[in-house]
Amino acid sequence: MFSYRHGFHAGNHADVLKHMVLVQLLEHMLKKDKPFWVVDTHAGGGLYDLTSSYATKSGEAETGVTTLWPLRNKKATPEAVQDYLAQVAKVNDKDDLHWYPGSPQIAAQMLREGDHLRLFELHPTEIKLLEGHFASVKRGVSIQCADGFSNLKGCLPPPPRRGLVHIDPPYELKEDYRRVTQTLKDAITKFTTGTYAIWYPEVARRESQQLPGQLKRLAAELPKVDWLHATLRVKAAEKGGLGLYGSGMFIINPPWTLYDRLAEALPWLVETIGQDDHAAYTLEAQQS
Repeated sequence: MFSYRHGFHAGNHADVLKHMVLVQLLEHMLKKDKPFWVVDTHAGGGLYDLTSSYATKSGEAETGVTTLWPLRNKKATPEAVQDYLAQVAKVNDKDDLHWYPGSPQIAAQMLREGDHLRLFELHPTEIKLLEGHFASVKRGVSIQCADGFSNLKGCLPPPPRRGLVHIDPPYELKEDYRRVTQTLKDAITKFTTGTYAIWYPEVARRESQQLPGQLKRLAAELPKVDWLHATLRVKAAEKGGLGLYGSGMFIINPPWTLYDRLAEALPWLVETIGQDDHAAYTLEAQQS
């Protein structure tokens, strides 16, 4: 159950999509003075060393952030990509790409005093890394060694009545796909106005291919709920394999600015980090 370690995959093409969208969601929420919460159901270790043996062995960062890093200040680089790379730059020294910030670190460095970051992580190694990473932080961050699926509903709605929920399980188990939809359904009943960001992998597994449709149907059952769905595929699916060839982000209650930002960024990413002729993107949205 606990074989998945995000350090092997940090900074890959899936992280690019996930964290680019996350940065855009946070930037939109920061435009209002009222505080808000960020809840991360599967937080991971927080910060990853791209020079470590496991990261260099996998080489997955080469499919994402390592290729984009030299382009962060170029005029042709889309604004959403530049915003994302600016957050990566905050944990690195000048031009040296050594560290990669996970979702908790990106949120932590963007939130203000009065905002709050609530983190769940169950992996025994990852929770120790996460707690160590935030050990010096005395306020604004809560960490719990617990199943984020089971505990999300209990912390909703957040006291400020503004919040972003990030649901990003490893999907090691087929059960994770079902739990995503059930957890989301339960959460929205308690916090209808929250923004929910669900990441999922594109792999040769039926559950992965069915999840976007299930999320759309769930959204359709809810009153006055908007959604946005974006995918980024960098290569053809491996025949008979479960290799990651792309990923998707499904957003409930997205900001109105997100579609246009992604419409600019996604085709550019296909051209920049796409690996073969099967590289592609999708972008769709539904307003209530």
